[in-house]
Amino acid sequence: MSKFLGKSIVIIICLTLLVGKVFAEPIMNNARFIPPDGGILLIVGQYKEAIDTYVRELGHIPAGIMVYTSVQHAEGIYDAFDHGGGAQHLQYEIEQYPNTVMQVGLYMVDVLQEILNGVYDENLQKIGNWIKNSKRPVYLRIGYEFYGPHNHYDPQLYIKAYRYIADKFQAMGIDNISYVWHSYANYTKRSVMDWYPGDEYVDWVALSYFNNMKESLESIAGIAKAKNKPLMIAEATPCGIGVTHENNALKRWYEPFFKFIEENNVKAISYINCDWEALPMWKGQGWKDSRVQANPVIRKRWLEEVQKDKYLKSSSRLFNILGFSLQKIPSK
Repeated sequence: MSKFLGKSIVIIICLTLLVGKVFAEPIMNNARFIPPDGGILLIVGQYKEAIDTYVRELGHIPAGIMVYTSVQHAEGIYDAFDHGGGAQHLQYEIEQYPNTVMQVGLYMVDVLQEILNGVYDENLQKIGNWIKNSKRPVYLRIGYEFYGPHNHYDPQLYIKAYRYIADKFQAMGIDNISYVWHSYANYTKRSVMDWYPGDEYVDWVALSYFNNMKESLESIAGIAKAKNKPLMIAEATPCGIGVTHENNALKRWYEPFFKFIEENNVKAISYINCDWEALPMWKGQGWKDSRVQANPVIRKRWLEEVQKDKYLKSSSRLFNILGFSLQKIPSK
């Protein structure tokens, strides 16, 4: 081998490693499991049948699966549980979709003081062990939609309970959690920051995208930018609009949704792909049908968008792209 050829090979190897490092490097300071610049995690939920139907009808597996459990019962983890909003079965999802991340909503309404008193430590241990053994990035929304009127969280108690849970998981040695501070993104008399647990406890800033006022959405996006945190749309559905009338749906919801993603450097979107009227918990409340496959025009437009290279989906490379290594996660 000539000296020139040898040097050329070394240069090529170095450049390859450098490109790989740049691609996998998070763009935010002290952030966890963030797509590289230009990438967006495509996450779908929010219950077993809706997720399976999406994969079957749309022809691709998203990068992430959105599920729920609660501090009170730690239900739906190893056995399916349906509270009227669709079956939750977290273990099924990680076995069915091995190359995906998990986005988990952790419900804790009306038990903030009990959490601090240690009443639910056993359930937190169960949840934490499942997260650790899932061996993948888990985006945990502690007390999601924290200032929504349906949750009525006292700000100070919310902050203390959020920190209590995060500290407990840290003490358990769980290293595959990214903590998501998830705002309702609607009007509130108080400052949203009254519920903020602190920079060291927040990896992502998130919002719900339903039929919110534009000013409320932009306000939360502004917090993410000011805090140098990645922005997640943690729940999204065309509430009150649905997909039946495609022109109305595209104009009033889908096109503004895609525009918001682009203009605000959103790094993850979580779409709820379900017929709300078919679920006892939501029937008659006006949420309508959000299944993109239920309307051919909406389906076509959705696929045109999410098939773009910037939307990450399930793959054997996904975890590496997010800077996650199984070697970092000890076995139980």
